Amino acid sequence: MTPAPALYLVPAPVADEAPVDVALPAGVLARVREIRDFVVEDAKTARRVLAACGHPGPMASVGMAVLDEHTREADIPALLAPLREGRPLGLLSEAGAPAVADPGARLVACAHDEGFRVVPLVGPSAILLALMASGLEGQRFRFAGYLPVPAAERTAAIRELESRSATARETQVVIETPYRNEALLAELVRTLRPQTRLAVAAGLTGPAESIRSASVGEWRRRPSSPGRQPAIFLLLAGATPRR
Repeated sequence: MTPAPALYLVPAPVADEAPVDVALPAGVLARVREIRDFVVEDAKTARRVLAACGHPGPMASVGMAVLDEHTREADIPALLAPLREGRPLGLLSEAGAPAVADPGARLVACAHDEGFRVVPLVGPSAILLALMASGLEGQRFRFAGYLPVPAAERTAAIRELESRSATARETQVVIETPYRNEALLAELVRTLRPQTRLAVAAGLTGPAESIRSASVGEWRRRPSSPGRQPAIFLLLAGATPRR
């Protein structure tokens, strides 16, 4: 049965090596297999994910429009054409939950503005998985996205995050491009106070998954590396170091 015309928000496995049937519930996989039009960030990645989901394809017949950081605001309404024609549309993330730290949020907003139904499908979110595994404050947290690349600006941003965390008792969550993981971790360990807790979750749900949560003082005593794989960094100021 073809699903009703709605914008379906389709999560993707966080790690390339994660089995799709483990990352996504059976009901979500069934829904994805029924959709014939998608908006994606990268067509090559999307085809691989859809094939892993058991989409009947063939992929050449699947409508696939691209929405990435370079897409102009004026071009976004046209991406909703399948909905206007009465067909369901899938928004497929590169990894994890769509529209979270993802350009797809602009498409979701446009769908709401035009009165279309928006249906979020269940699946992994690297941010929430990392928060769950961190042991840090889970009731009050803030996702700050990417930090500035220039060293002085990044240091200032880290200090501001720590100050905000201490004032609000709020976990601060940031991400980084994998090849900059080492530089960001080094700056966090160098800049944060020894008693601040720092958690790093890398390669979530994959075979090389690593999750470490410790005081910055302990990170200094026992350095470790997340490597060049997708990672989430979380900090909570003022926590008492655990022994």
